[in-house]
Amino acid sequence: MPQTDIIIIGAGPAGLTTGGALKHVGLSPILLDKDTVVGGTWQRRYDRLHLHSVRRFSGLAHDPLPRSLPAYIPKDQFVEYLQNYAKKFNLDIKGGCSVKKIRVTLNNQWEVETDGDIWQSKVVIVATGHYGKPYIPDWPGKADFQGKLIHSIDYKTGRDFAGQRVLVIGSGNSGSEIACDLAEQGAGYIANSIRTHPPVVPRNFMGTPVQVFGIMMNPLPPKIADQVGSWIARIAMGNLEPYGMKPAEWQPFSAHRIPIIDVGFVGELKRGKINIRPDIERFTPTGVVYVDGTSEDFDVIIAGTGFHTGLPDLIDVPNVLDERGYPAFPSGQPTARPGFYFMGYTESVRGHLYEANQDSRRLAGIVQKYLNG
Repeated sequence: MPQTDIIIIGAGPAGLTTGGALKHVGLSPILLDKDTVVGGTWQRRYDRLHLHSVRRFSGLAHDPLPRSLPAYIPKDQFVEYLQNYAKKFNLDIKGGCSVKKIRVTLNNQWEVETDGDIWQSKVVIVATGHYGKPYIPDWPGKADFQGKLIHSIDYKTGRDFAGQRVLVIGSGNSGSEIACDLAEQGAGYIANSIRTHPPVVPRNFMGTPVQVFGIMMNPLPPKIADQVGSWIARIAMGNLEPYGMKPAEWQPFSAHRIPIIDVGFVGELKRGKINIRPDIERFTPTGVVYVDGTSEDFDVIIAGTGFHTGLPDLIDVPNVLDERGYPAFPSGQPTARPGFYFMGYTESVRGHLYEANQDSRRLAGIVQKYLNG
């Protein structure tokens, strides 16, 4: 049974920035990741993907992104940065290592079972992220649909669907960007089914990244910050109701959720290339019936319906997850179990990467103190 002081589960951006922050204070974590290459999850994402957060606020701990890169970095350049980060900090990454279970031992250490070994560690940091298991709802009639049904994680490019009738289900950033990509790549007809209408904000406002406004407004009372954000969106994009979008049913600061960052969706919506539709009631052999009773036929349906964390299957530790299976404690903070931490689960308008950078620096100090205590 191999033994070590610190194990980080996951070598995505959250795991890497935590590893770098720990190395910066003289600690030597081991990172376990199911991928055989650093940045594998990002490599597999859709071709059009760029960071939605600006370069200045997207670097990992103690290593800012190079100023030579674009303001909004394409996924391939971000993968290269992640790989260089791992080399720069000489991170000990065990790739191709799938973690099956985390348990606490009788002597209050941690047992991490993988597909090839069982590790024992004084500290465990879970950084597997939000994208654990793709989730597709079990809609009535789904099995009868004769077209192609895929999850957004398997989408690569709109060129694959040129000339076809495509339905995108979901109102997250992936769904809106996929709908935009389909429009740009010549899909014959595009509908976007939305259950809960989100706030949509411009990527830039008056020449300034909207993320900067999010960081500046974060100390404000949430209702005031949301009012300012709504004002910015209305000035930048106008009233989207004539194009099918309803008023936002939640607000970013109050809900602690990331809004839709517009990277072309609104333009395609106004040009009539994207058609907003209500929630799905059921599938048919040729398409769907919406909750308002209308129906449409499609060749392809893309489910941008999110993910389950997979944490309940991974973590055999009481009192650290909430009823949804999400961490019950903030990222980078102590949990109910000494030596057990989460990283990379902060939902914030300031951006996932910005929060992971800040959280990892704080956690490095906490872990250092814990091990020295």
